Amino acid sequence: MGKASRTKVEVNRREKIAAQRAAAKRAEQRRRILIAGGSILAVIIVIVAFIVIKANSSPPKPVTSASANGPTGSALASVVGKTTTVPASTLESVGDGSGAVTSLPQTITGNPAPLTANGKPEMLYIGAEYCPFCGAERWGMIVALSRFGTFSGLHTVHSSSTDVFPNTPTWSFYQSTYTSKYLTFTPVEVATNIPSTAADNISGYSPLQAPTAAQEAVQAKYDVAPYTTQPGSIPFIDFGNKTLINGESYTPQVLAGLSWSTIATDLSNPNSPVAKAVDGTANYITAAICKMTGNQPASACTATVQALESKI
Repeated sequence: MGKASRTKVEVNRREKIAAQRAAAKRAEQRRRILIAGGSILAVIIVIVAFIVIKANSSPPKPVTSASANGPTGSALASVVGKTTTVPASTLESVGDGSGAVTSLPQTITGNPAPLTANGKPEMLYIGAEYCPFCGAERWGMIVALSRFGTFSGLHTVHSSSTDVFPNTPTWSFYQSTYTSKYLTFTPVEVATNIPSTAADNISGYSPLQAPTAAQEAVQAKYDVAPYTTQPGSIPFIDFGNKTLINGESYTPQVLAGLSWSTIATDLSNPNSPVAKAVDGTANYITAAICKMTGNQPASACTATVQALESKI
């Protein structure tokens, strides 16, 4: 082979080696890019998964529109103030409600073990924001419980717009707190007033709070005859395993078409239909609580209230 030929072969060999090295370098660069991209993608997937889990584990908000769910700000404070400070003289005058209270608390038979929490008698409530009957009952509950302790964090909602007694103005106990030296009040609002088409929503509304197994056991034990003819009814209220409310105490029709402010104002007028129904219910609820507390305090467990205890 001549010198020229050898030179040409050598050049071709070098070019081939250079090309192979360049290809290898490009392949290495692609590999590194893929590794880096994969790492970034993995991080993004982890972040997205965390966000999804966080969102699904966070409790849903109880309301969707403040304007649709009642007063806010100073107007709300005024309604809360009137509802939690109904004069004792008004409650005494209303007494049993003059027939407006259509269903009375029932005495639990069989002498079961007391229902307690935090070393005090427990009043367990299970209801839902969409429920108009719960909506009516909450007014009386707040009036009564305010005689034994103090609420904070109450907010207004309305019942379902598509159920019977639509848009009943009421309250929600969700995210509220209650303090009392005489009893523990445990509220459970199982669903919002927001419709849901999810297959696992038996009620047809978005879930809010899940009762504990112990709370479900209490409800199941007394959600039978003779305490109810309609199992599964709410509101369900257990007063220390001594007294029971299973369903509404008066018709929500009494509140139809009224604003929260009007209802709160009418609570102090013993001659109003609202006071007869709500304050009458509150007096019976007060009597049920007094059975738990041994008629303490005397300011709540008056002679009028103790007379109602005998009717339970």
